[in-house]
Amino acid sequence: MLFYGLALLVLIVLALLWLGGLYFFKTAIRRAPKSFLVDNPNLMPEPDNEIISSASDMAWLNTQPTEDIYIESHDDLKLRGTWLPSHSGSQHRTVILAHGYSGKGREMAGFARFYAEKRGFNVLMPDDRGHGQSEGNIIGFGWLDRKDYVQWVHWVLDKIGTETEIILHGISMGGATVLMTGGEALPNQVKAIVSDCAYTSVKEELTFQLKQLYKLPAFPFIPVTSLISRWKAGYFFGEASALNQLAKVQAPVLFIHGEADTFVPTEMVYRLHEACPTEKEHLTIPRAGHGTSFQVDRARYEEVLESFLTKSLSHSSPVPANDK
Repeated sequence: MLFYGLALLVLIVLALLWLGGLYFFKTAIRRAPKSFLVDNPNLMPEPDNEIISSASDMAWLNTQPTEDIYIESHDDLKLRGTWLPSHSGSQHRTVILAHGYSGKGREMAGFARFYAEKRGFNVLMPDDRGHGQSEGNIIGFGWLDRKDYVQWVHWVLDKIGTETEIILHGISMGGATVLMTGGEALPNQVKAIVSDCAYTSVKEELTFQLKQLYKLPAFPFIPVTSLISRWKAGYFFGEASALNQLAKVQAPVLFIHGEADTFVPTEMVYRLHEACPTEKEHLTIPRAGHGTSFQVDRARYEEVLESFLTKSLSHSSPVPANDK
């Protein structure tokens, strides 16, 4: 009798863990409104600063001659991107911008404006799978997306030719995405990577958020949810690692992080920087929270980014004054 009672108790505990894992999977990985991001104090911008892009940057993008473009992913998803050709007529420079979790490509308007107006770049702003107008019910956290961004790189080469030099620039989940992409086999036209407030791995970031939002330990919730993710999304949390992918990166990397980031801990940027085997730089912005470094100190951000681009690209001269 005692044996059956213990067996029943074990089954109940396992069932509750499984249901908990399904809940956390749906909350974090399934495409759905992310209520836990609303009024999250760890994502609130500094006073008088707006997250990612200001209203003026968005208004600027809405006046530009952009084009909606589409590719088909390796697993048959229709992925959408926004293409902004260089207004200076240059085909030599292209940036692919990677947005953050629960975002979309056009929210990268502030970065697009910098690259278009100050550097004369072509700009590509994809909507990640499971985001914006792209298909997909699963959020890839950069791991699934890395293969999509390899395809976007080849789309650029098909569009404007092999003479272009390409920068990958991402923020938050996008910052991890470009690092994960950098660990794949890329054409030599990809000259540099800019990673802003990236996490080291999906496992570490979700472990951190589980404690922040639910006051729960990693075990057993992360392993159970990771197992469900492997079943339903095709990847374990541990394999989705920007830190591991960095070992295979061949391009120079600029790491950026806000010193007041309490959503993706600032300490992660130091470990990412340390793991990078190529030429590398890092910039931390005082008082900047998650994803707000560009808004909190745009002048410093652009200064360091300009210098990094000059060192990384051969066609790196700023846009002539009469082209701005």
